Amino acid sequence: MPEAVPHHLEVTRTARYWVVGGEVAAPMETWIVLHGYQQLARRFLRRFEPLADGTRRIVAPEALSRFYTDQAPGRHGPASEVGASWMTKEEREVEIADYVRYLDQLAQEVLSPGARLTVVGFSQGVATAARWSALGRTRPHRLILWGDFVPPDLDPVAVGRAWEGVEVVLVRGERDGVLANPRLADGEAAWLARAGAEVRTLRYYGGHDIDQPTLQALASP
Repeated sequence: MPEAVPHHLEVTRTARYWVVGGEVAAPMETWIVLHGYQQLARRFLRRFEPLADGTRRIVAPEALSRFYTDQAPGRHGPASEVGASWMTKEEREVEIADYVRYLDQLAQEVLSPGARLTVVGFSQGVATAARWSALGRTRPHRLILWGDFVPPDLDPVAVGRAWEGVEVVLVRGERDGVLANPRLADGEAAWLARAGAEVRTLRYYGGHDIDQPTLQALASP
């Protein structure tokens, strides 16, 4: 019996993104904020709404793969919770290429001439932001990686070149269980050394969430 062979077909998807500060005609800054696993963009964006002071446009794209998050048996309905994911292990290279193209297209849509671009990745969004900055066409002025490690599968030399001139900030909660793996922490440190990337680390006493005082400090001139 012959084996099944996978094939691929590119199709058009409709992506959703949310914006605060869209009425600002010429923002000084645009922030593109990438949510974590099992989150939706609208709820994630609420953490950044205090930064919408008339000088910023803040954009929260939603990952293309949505799913029901509750584990209750039976049919799902209007009250069922929904989350989204940027990728899984299944067809990972294809999903990475898809979201890199998606985010590049989004940047073309929302960026204004002269506006500085800050990209924030939180939790699963850290890997998404890091890969986009390295593999895509969009170069941020600042890259904030919050609540997870840089993905080790990226080529450190290529990323070092891509991040040249980019302000890279690692944001770490002292009580964040996602970051409590010393093996992963040591691996990231070695990876960053090979990349030759200049990064700074900002720490706060908190867990796996967007800490508002820390966020406000990052938004301050």
